[in-house]
Amino acid sequence: MTTATVVGGGPNGLAAAIRLAQAGVAVTLVEAEHTLGGGARTEELTLPGVRHDLGATAMPGAMSSPFLRSLRLERHGLRWLRHEAVLAHPLEPSPGGAPGRSPATTALLWEDISRTAQGLGRDGAAWARAFGPLARRYDEVVDDTFAPLVHWPRHPLTMARVGMRAALPTTWFTRRFADEPARALFAGIAAHGFTRHDTPLSAAAGVMLTAAAHDAGWPIVEGGAAGLIAALECGLRSLGGRIETGRRVVDAAALGTDLVLLSVPPRAALRMLGGDVPARTRRAWSRFRPGPAAFKVDYAIEGDVPWSDPDARRAGVLHLGGSAAQIAAAERAAVAGRMPERPFVLIAQQYLADPTRSAGGINPLWAYAHVPAGYEGDAAPAVLAQIERFAPGFRDRIVATHVSGPIELEARNGALLGGDIGGGANTARQLVARPRLGSNAYRGRRGVVYLCGASTPPGGGVHGMAGFHAAETALRDIGAISPAAAR
Repeated sequence: MTTATVVGGGPNGLAAAIRLAQAGVAVTLVEAEHTLGGGARTEELTLPGVRHDLGATAMPGAMSSPFLRSLRLERHGLRWLRHEAVLAHPLEPSPGGAPGRSPATTALLWEDISRTAQGLGRDGAAWARAFGPLARRYDEVVDDTFAPLVHWPRHPLTMARVGMRAALPTTWFTRRFADEPARALFAGIAAHGFTRHDTPLSAAAGVMLTAAAHDAGWPIVEGGAAGLIAALECGLRSLGGRIETGRRVVDAAALGTDLVLLSVPPRAALRMLGGDVPARTRRAWSRFRPGPAAFKVDYAIEGDVPWSDPDARRAGVLHLGGSAAQIAAAERAAVAGRMPERPFVLIAQQYLADPTRSAGGINPLWAYAHVPAGYEGDAAPAVLAQIERFAPGFRDRIVATHVSGPIELEARNGALLGGDIGGGANTARQLVARPRLGSNAYRGRRGVVYLCGASTPPGGGVHGMAGFHAAETALRDIGAISPAAAR
């Protein structure tokens, strides 16, 4: 029987292990920390009973993932929840009382694209034209964008529509909108890509996440992100897979199994593999760069956030960055290695849809800012200032705080090099060469070693598809499945 070790117990590692176990491979999953999950864990960081997601929280990718959907994880206790609105983007009123030329003070993204368009006034028609065709065919979008980068498109017309939008710089994409609410709403979504907004392909994250929002929203897991991990763990164990936690792998050669799949960044993989990597692969992996970092702040608050605009309380996620131009400036600074004066801040108020995360009237509030890679300063005051900018008096609601800068994030999860939560810089080059150009994105050494983490296609996010495709590649290489079956 073929044996395999998967290193890394996050969603991609678990997906890889499950796919191998489905094919009859004897799999052991090894995780350095004492709990599984990687960037999708949930802990009581501030006060007893108050549950905070350490990393991933809203999970459109997991909801859409073809492989995760095929596992029917609901039978293992997974339950999805949604908020009334997907996203709120507060704006500061102009001296005349309105941001731009719109009377709205908060741009809202709804699952219903018509409702979103209606709220965007004269930009509603442009919004519907941009995203309606993708939302209506989102299953086709997922089929191709969640596939390995090098493949024959199954839906070429739909992919042409995606490509025409995703290839643009965000600053160009937003020119189709006349008013600030629509521009800022899209710019904030595109900022999930952690890249400059004036570069090609910087609109890609915004296009995909907006289309996902108009298909099935950005759902959360009841009880926290750890609920997804628990369901995946049950799935793996039911197939006979073994799990070892609290074991840090330093030398992959010492694992002693036929296959080794590493859910780690390329540079970390090189350290584990020593000289057991072909020279061409070593050069490509050595060049692959991490992206800007996250600076995480978790709050325990009494009651709700006192948003200036009550509409902000209708959404599960909020983007605090102001105008599209302000967001672009903040992202440009972070990419260049400078701490933005007003960083782009993401907020999640999951307790509105999931009261199981709260305790005794104290609610968790999840927040992080985009900061330079490896940033060693304290961005917590800047995060608080951004929240106070749109919710004056927020600081008076805080009863406890937990701060995790880039160094702490990496210490808790070795895959987050320098605090990079996206699996690598989303430059145009690295989006098409992730982590190397061609059809060998997952291979370290054919039939022996593979990468299966977020540094491989389709990239960052909680979807498990990188792990699935790496496992499929390994199974195909050893003749365990045919190319037709892998498709």
